[in-house]
Parts: sequence; structure tokens; C-alpha cells
Amino acid sequence: MRLLTMCCFLFVLLALTPRVLTVDPGVKAVLTDKGLHYASHVGAAFLQENMNKVNIPDIEGDISIGLLGSVHYRLTGMTVVQVNLPEPTVSFLESTGVKVGMDGVNIALQGKWHTHYTFINDGGTFNLAVLNIGMSAVLQLGSDEHGQLNMTNSQCDSSIGGTQINFHGGASWLFQLFVNSFKGFITEEIQKRICPMIKQSVETLENGLADIPVSFRVTQNLLVDIPLLVSPIVQSSDMELDFKGEFYSVNHHTEPPFSAGPFELPQPAGFMLAVGLSEFSINSAFYAYFSAGLLKVNITDNMIPKFSPIRLNTTSFGIFIPQLPKMFPNLLMLLQLYTTNTPMTSLRSDNVTLSVSGSSKAYCIQPNNTLTPLFRLDMNISFSSKLFISEEKLKGLVVLNNFTLTLGSSEIGPFQTGSLRDALLKGIKMFLLPKVNAKLNTGIPVPVTKNIQLVNSVLKVNEGFMEIATDAVISPPEPRN
Repeated sequence: MRLLTMCCFLFVLLALTPRVLTVDPGVKAVLTDKGLHYASHVGAAFLQENMNKVNIPDIEGDISIGLLGSVHYRLTGMTVVQVNLPEPTVSFLESTGVKVGMDGVNIALQGKWHTHYTFINDGGTFNLAVLNIGMSAVLQLGSDEHGQLNMTNSQCDSSIGGTQINFHGGASWLFQLFVNSFKGFITEEIQKRICPMIKQSVETLENGLADIPVSFRVTQNLLVDIPLLVSPIVQSSDMELDFKGEFYSVNHHTEPPFSAGPFELPQPAGFMLAVGLSEFSINSAFYAYFSAGLLKVNITDNMIPKFSPIRLNTTSFGIFIPQLPKMFPNLLMLLQLYTTNTPMTSLRSDNVTLSVSGSSKAYCIQPNNTLTPLFRLDMNISFSSKLFISEEKLKGLVVLNNFTLTLGSSEIGPFQTGSLRDALLKGIKMFLLPKVNAKLNTGIPVPVTKNIQLVNSVLKVNEGFMEIATDAVISPPEPRN
């Protein structure tokens, strides 16, 4: 009778879930009517396969035998041996949630019967068919003060067309004579249990939703906050969920100096699900790394490719800075590369732009391993990319828009940076970009969860956000024992 189990798949699709500081969402998700129906279909198949594990409460009562009094009976150990589950009907209920219904359910059960009359005890087995069961429920969706999705069973109705029961063993022939007199009672008892069982299923699902974290780590240094900003926005054809979608450093939980802006996620016609990721979400991840001081790296000569004609030592750099090998002959160098501002992503129609400002401090490594500062170069670099999804992999092409290099300060006197800029620009075009584009040409697999695989996915970059419209293939989780 766990009709509402099917609804858990709806929320697995949207497993991302305090009222928060940002007004506009960083991430939006839209579940369409197509997605809702597919989730219900998977849930019905899951129930069909696992109905034999449903726990059915015992039924007991008394049968009147006229002047002789009454016989007390119990039906125990009931298990489902066969079930016919028609396709459920599901629909969005505007401003409320989801309505789920199922009609024409037939279930065959078996169990044990026990009777007690004065000092006489008897028992055996029975077969019970519950015919033409109808049930419907309304799930009201909302969010709590922590931004977690919650639900309540706001309405439930059930009906049973009839029952057939046959007893075996003991004095079952005598018991069978009284079937018509208490069959209605059994039907009523079963019907009374349907809605409480649905309510219990909803409460179980609600407890599961409460366990879904609204903040979790995505890398060793980065976590994401994804509470709901408002209750789900339910319309007649879809349901929208607005998430905070902000990244933070694990050790420095500070707000970025920019905020999320509004964006509207289009109805993903023909798809089950759409997810919109804003510039704000992407840039908050960059800010988290930047504010934690993680966007820096030390580069030494042994990190330079063996085939590079330019080595990280004062002799090789003499090509660009003539006075350097004269002042510090034959010494290895170290470059301290770091960003000076938060790298920023800009999303425009069919184009993604990444702009980075940074500096590189150069040192020579003395024989006693002390570092002598030489100069600081300031850089600005910008890349553009075209991104798309093919064969469920993120693919694309990255090109260099702009690269500037200026001398920020120098302990070895002034020098021209033109030739050094040309060399670095050549390295970016000949080595860095081909490596990145080779990876994008192969493709980066679209993330999947244990039970959900995205298929037929389409990525589109819009003004201020990127959208992934997709279908999904759901593998139901193994039921708990």
C-alpha cells in the first residue's frame, strides 16, 4: 500500500534542496509534467516488484453465532502473493503540490487464521483477494525555516470494490459458512488502513527529506549552500524550485561583494527537467577560493615541460632581461603566481567568458636556498568558450581573447616586457589552449548520481545563466529491509 513511495523519485530528481541572505536564487530547477509522469511510472514499477515486502497489519474481530455468542478470530501474517498495479495518475496541483491517484488495484494475499470460542482454539491458512482498490492523495509541498523541502499528506481518499476469502485447514469448512457475515467487516478494516499507511509513507519520505543536507562539501576546500529560498512554485504544468546555490570556502564563510541577479528559467519543452546555473553561483565559487587564498601557486623549473626552450633560470631569462644573468648568474628561479582579484565569469548568449587578473613575483634561488626578490609582473587575461553537451559529455572550444603583461615593480631595474609577453602568449597558444581543447574535444562526463542518469541533455548559455534541459533514466534504490 505504499502508493506514495513513487513520489520519492520526484524529489530524487531534485535532490538539491535558514532562510537566506540572497533574495534571488543562484540555481533554479524546473520539473515538468513529463518528468512527473516518468517518476510516477518508475515508482509504480518499483512498487510492483516490491509489494511482497509490504507489512500488512493483522485483522481481528468477532463473529456472532446467534444465541451461542460469538467467535473471536484473527487474520495474521498476511503477505502479498500477487498484485495488479495500473499506471498511476499524477498531476501538479497549482499552488499546492502533487496529486497522486490509482484505481483498479487488485491484490491477492495469503496468511493464517486463528479462532477462539470459549476453550476451543482452531486455525489454518487463508487466501484473500482485495478487488478494485482505489486511492488518491494530495501532497502539499513547502519548505521549512532551514530551506529544506517538506511535504504533508493534506488529503487522502480510498475505496474497495470487494473481497473474496477462502479458508483452509482446521474447521475451515465451518468458518467459511460465516464469510458473508463478516466479509464486509474485513473490507472496512482494510479500507480504514489504506490512508493511515499512505500517511505513514509520506512521513517516512518527509523524514528522508529532512536528512538531505542543505550544505555540503564539493571539494576539500569548497562547500555549497543549497537551501530553498521559497516554497516550491507549483503551476498546472510544472514545478519550480529556487535554491540559494552559493559556494563558500570551508574555512572562510564570507559573503562575496556581489549578489545574485534575477533570471527566468524557460519551460523546458519536451524535457523532464531543467536546471539553471547563474553567473552568481559560478563566481561565488571563484570568490570562495580567492578569499581563502587558494588561487596561488609556486612554479619551479622542474614543473616546466622538458621540451620547453625556455627554462626557469636567470641564464634563460637573460633573453628577455639582459641585466638579470649579470646580476645573478646561473641561478634557478621561482615564480609565485597568484590572482589579485576574484576571477569572474560572464555568461552571454552562447558564450562564456572568463577574466582573470593576477601577478607573478619572480625570485632567484640562492645556493643556500634563500629567495631574492627580482621583479613583479602584472597580468590580465581573458578567455571565451563555446560549450555544449554531446553524448552526455560537456564539450566545447576555448579561445584567448586578450592578454596583457606589464611590469609592476622591479628590484633589478626597469626592462621591457614586450618580448616576454610574446613568449608567454606563444606558450598559451601552443601548449595551454591545445591541452584544454583536447580535453573538451574528448568531453567531460556530465555528473550522475547512483540512481539517476541524465540523457538527451542540451546545454544553452543565456544572458546571465546557463541552462541544462534533460531527460533522465532512474534506477530505483534497493528497498530497505
